[in-house]
Amino acid sequence: MTIRNAVRRIEELWPESISTKMVIRKQHGANETYFPEILPDAVVFANNTKEVSEILKICYEEECPIVAWGTGTSLEGNALAERGGISLDMMNMNKVLSINPEDMDAIVQPGVTREQLNHELKESGLFFPVDPGANASLGGMAATRASGTTAVRYGTMRENVIGLEIVMANGKIIRTGGRSRKSAAGYDLTKLVVGSEGTLAIMTELTLKLQGRPEAIAAAICAFPTVNQAVQTVIQTIQMAIPIARMELVDTETIQACNEYFQETMPEAPHLFMEFHGSESSVMEQSEIVSEIANSFSGSDFKWSSKAEERNKLWKARHHAFYAVKAKYAGYKAIATDACVPISKLATLIDKTAKDISQSGIPGPIWGHVGDGNFHATLLIRENNEEDQNIAKGIIHRMCERCLELEGTITGEHGIGMGKLRYMQDEHGDGWEIMSQIKRTLDPNYILNPGKVIKSK
Repeated sequence: MTIRNAVRRIEELWPESISTKMVIRKQHGANETYFPEILPDAVVFANNTKEVSEILKICYEEECPIVAWGTGTSLEGNALAERGGISLDMMNMNKVLSINPEDMDAIVQPGVTREQLNHELKESGLFFPVDPGANASLGGMAATRASGTTAVRYGTMRENVIGLEIVMANGKIIRTGGRSRKSAAGYDLTKLVVGSEGTLAIMTELTLKLQGRPEAIAAAICAFPTVNQAVQTVIQTIQMAIPIARMELVDTETIQACNEYFQETMPEAPHLFMEFHGSESSVMEQSEIVSEIANSFSGSDFKWSSKAEERNKLWKARHHAFYAVKAKYAGYKAIATDACVPISKLATLIDKTAKDISQSGIPGPIWGHVGDGNFHATLLIRENNEEDQNIAKGIIHRMCERCLELEGTITGEHGIGMGKLRYMQDEHGDGWEIMSQIKRTLDPNYILNPGKVIKSK
């Protein structure tokens, strides 16, 4: 029972679908973390559920590690082949299988991307709301329980995946959930698998909840003297139960990078980027109330628009902030991390994290989905510089400790992967051992994405 045997057996059955070429392995070993490149022994391109099942049967028999791979946008080393073995590339499974407008749902394969699905939904008057920014695969988004800019109104992948087809470690194909919007029939296996990062099963179909396109959409940006005043605006907006669709924070350093990158002239100050959905009247009412709240915290007058082209232009800085920052710090590696706390404690966490970064000596712009208490710090370190790497690790460590002290979580949407594994015991206590027991039951040979989420065997 070896990895070599598994690779040989798969090659015999699907010679066109497996590659051991270094360039392909390196594509599936790269990551956006401080971890070094980690290469799988082989990459297998899955084409359908039956193939996935047969491949898993072989890996189970040979005790060969196997890791599902989507677009490769994960940020905590979630899809790295930490113990070698097979990287199972799911991007050939990229069909929208059905769209059901009457029931407002769609069934897709895991390689379908967020943008692809919404393009196919255009004529239906529906859309899929979860928007992490990157054009990630929906399978990867479900695996990490991703959320993004619209979670404050529409929820995360946890709320928007209502059914799955999955393949277990031993190759058995099962279905969880269904197309009904609720069920009281037993354990919720769908919710168990969503967010499990491919450690319990591999998803081959997803049934997704859709939303009707709003009658009216308006976007607005607003500058503030300080990050704290911007965050206080967020807190009061949420506490007043205003159904805002997006509410994003971008700090001064990020605005400076975006001005350089896009040749813009936004005030070099912290900004909130907002979006309102609803009827014409409700959108107007929401924007007026939030404008008043912002003004009470010294926010500038709203710059806003309801035209799609102008909205996209307003949002450009937030959607492409990562690329703008990377361009400003050319030659640096960007280490992205996230945290989430109760909304009332968000200002405290951001303030302490910002001070920590400013004292560290390395750049660390802050932005994020502050409408649901979630924000990101992007730490810029010099390539192959051990001192910078250790500083970044220290910042992340202290950020995680603060989150737990403030009754939050070590990650709001990036998942655990390899980067946050050490904090799972601190966050979950004895609950982490229960997770380990579930893992042992469903994957006794520890072949599914080993070294992630729970302790290694």
